[in-house]
Amino acid sequence: MKYLYLLVDLAALAVPFIFSFHRKILFYREWKFFLPVLILVTILFCLWDILFTAIGIWGFSQSNTTGIKISILPLEEVLFFLCIPYSCVFTYHCFRLFLVRNPFPKSSAAAFAFSFALVIAAIIFYNRLYPLITFSALAVLLLLVKKKQFLGIFFISCLFLLIPFLIINGILTGTGLTEPVVWYNENEIIGFRIFTIPVEDIFYGMLLMLVNVAGMEWLKSRSA
Repeated sequence: MKYLYLLVDLAALAVPFIFSFHRKILFYREWKFFLPVLILVTILFCLWDILFTAIGIWGFSQSNTTGIKISILPLEEVLFFLCIPYSCVFTYHCFRLFLVRNPFPKSSAAAFAFSFALVIAAIIFYNRLYPLITFSALAVLLLLVKKKQFLGIFFISCLFLLIPFLIINGILTGTGLTEPVVWYNENEIIGFRIFTIPVEDIFYGMLLMLVNVAGMEWLKSRSA
C-alpha cells in the first residue's frame, strides 16, 4: 500500500490531463495563465501544510506513502496540490466552455451569505485551528471575488466535483483502509465527519480550487 497516495494523485490527474488536448476542450491553451498560479498556490499551501504537520494538526501514514519527502511532507502531499487543482480547474474550464448561460445568476448574493456563515462558524470554533483558518480564508476570498462573473461557474463546478471529492478524500481519510493516509488531531477539528472525511476538508478543497481559478482569471484579464 506504500504507493496508495501516489496512485490517488495520478488517477485524479490522468483523465483531465489527457482530455486537455481534446479539440473541443483545448485546456492546454490555458496553461500559460494557469500553471504559474498553480505553482505559486502549491508553494503557499505547502507552507501551510508544513506548519500544520509540524504542530500536529494532521499527519501522514508511512505505510501508505513512498517515504520520499520534501521538507517534512510526503512527496505525494506536494503532488496533491498539483494534481487535484489541475483536475478541478479543468472541470471548471469545461463548464465555462459548454454552459450557454450563467448557471448561478445570484452568485454574488450567495457568496456574501456563504461568507457570513463561514465567519460565524470560524468564531464558534475559534479554538480549533483547522476550521478557524480554513473558514476565515475562504470567507475573505469569496468576498473579494463575489462580483466576478466566473463565480457562478465555480459554484456549479464545486457541486459537480462533490462526488469525486468524496471518493478521493474518503480514500485518503481511511474509508475501506486499516489506516488512513492522512490523520487529523481531533482537538483541532470540529469532529463532524462525512464517512471518514472531516467536514472542514470540503471548504479546504473549495479554497484550494477558488485560489487557482481566481488567480488564473486574473492573469487572463491582465493579458486581455
